Amino acid sequence: MRSVLRTVAAAGALLLALLAPASAFEVERVISPGGIEAWLIRDQKIPILSVQFAFEGGAVADPKGKEGLANLVSTLLDEGAGPLDSQEFQRRIADAGITLGFSASSDAFFGNLKTLVETEDEAVELLRLALTAPRFDAEAVERMKQAVGSQIRRDQGDPDTIVRQAFYAHAFPDSPYGRRARGTLESVAAIGAEDLRGFVRDRLAKANLKIGVTGDITPERLGGLLDRVFGGLPAQAAPLEIGEVVPSTAGETLVVERPTAQSIVLMGQPGLKRRDPDWFAASLMNYVLGGGSFSSRLMNEIREKRGLTYGVYSYLLPFENTALMMASGSTANPNAGAMIGLLREEWRRMAEQGPTQEELDDAKTYLTGSFPLQFTGTDRIAEVLLQVQRDDLGIDYLDRRDALIQAVTLDDVRRVARELLQPGKLMTVVVGRPEGLQGATVIQHGS
Repeated sequence: MRSVLRTVAAAGALLLALLAPASAFEVERVISPGGIEAWLIRDQKIPILSVQFAFEGGAVADPKGKEGLANLVSTLLDEGAGPLDSQEFQRRIADAGITLGFSASSDAFFGNLKTLVETEDEAVELLRLALTAPRFDAEAVERMKQAVGSQIRRDQGDPDTIVRQAFYAHAFPDSPYGRRARGTLESVAAIGAEDLRGFVRDRLAKANLKIGVTGDITPERLGGLLDRVFGGLPAQAAPLEIGEVVPSTAGETLVVERPTAQSIVLMGQPGLKRRDPDWFAASLMNYVLGGGSFSSRLMNEIREKRGLTYGVYSYLLPFENTALMMASGSTANPNAGAMIGLLREEWRRMAEQGPTQEELDDAKTYLTGSFPLQFTGTDRIAEVLLQVQRDDLGIDYLDRRDALIQAVTLDDVRRVARELLQPGKLMTVVVGRPEGLQGATVIQHGS
């Protein structure tokens, strides 16, 4: 109980201590004696340490027929390691008030550690064991397979999950990006302990590792921590060649019939990657189109003026080897055709005319003003440091970000809108019983 109270008290003080502009933070590059690099923002006011890290290569590395491997590994690394079985490993985490977890996206395998400084040694040892000596005991593997299977079964009845799975399957028919990161019941059942060990051996390596750290720690102490946790990992990961992938979208409309009162709509076309020099121009354009919540054109035209939806929005979705620009929303089945028509019309109007100067100024105000709100906790700051590294934006990015946004001109945004937005390539996937659609194709989307 004492550890829980200490964590709660520290978290409360943290909110007061960390509400500062992003540019107020000094980012330090730390290289351990063993050559492992991390980016650090020190904060000695609060006795907390947060570590966020990622190994490049997540679900896209899953072998065909064993989709869900990366995800299953992420559920098992804290289910026993080294001399500790699952029960003892979890007990030690709980007794010390440590937060330790793993997850897998399409492109990366993530880990996070959050601990009080007084329990740092215990936390570091548990993380080291999880990464370098996971047990994959038969009981834990079977239990996690059952848990993942329950999630997959829930997904089969969830319209939001169905629409995403169907979209990716058709946008990336011959690519790992079209597979399900959680896998299928059949693919998860096919995964064995050797597959789990093989993923750890092939993907968790120092060469494809990025680390962000925030909290009460010196660079010297962090260097020793990095070597203790990550020093025992292999130097190199197994080769992973995905290649550039162009989404297969050609303006088609696909319907997955489900007995629901609402139609869930997901639209998309090729986008642009985070490293693209036009990223901020595209982000500002997207804010005006559909990223700005109630201030966006999509919300104004579809919700405010016509009352066809509670919410509709657009967003940029970059991956390592591909990118999408998406729009999503829901509406009553009889209104589906009207809503989709308005989405396409606003897409076309933005492509042809771009935003106004007033809309652009409002978007800049939001993108610069909202960014510091991400810095309200050590774990969130460490996440930002990690993502900046993964996107190769430079260690001074936090200092440069606002200036990069302010430098974007109206001509820049209008040019990007013309070049990026392609109404004729918008693929639309609808789950429900939509009415008023012209030329739609009904598709089967199984388990």
